[in-house]
Amino acid sequence: MKELPENLRGVDWSRTTFAGARREQLRRWAELPLDRVIASLEEMAAMSDQWRPSDPGADATRNRTA
Repeated sequence: MKELPENLRGVDWSRTTFAGARREQLRRWAELPLDRVIASLEEMAAMSDQWRPSDPGADATRNRTA
């Protein structure tokens, strides 16, 4: 078997799967202090409000299945 290059030897390959990436994301989120978590949630809510369509019926039309 071919040996890994030097720059890849220290890689934790368990983090390269979808499940591993999700675990790492949750681990990092859990390390944040509460005030940073609240600030982040408020920022995400504000961004969500900006991206929401201005037409109230747009969501119903877009999400309708044929």
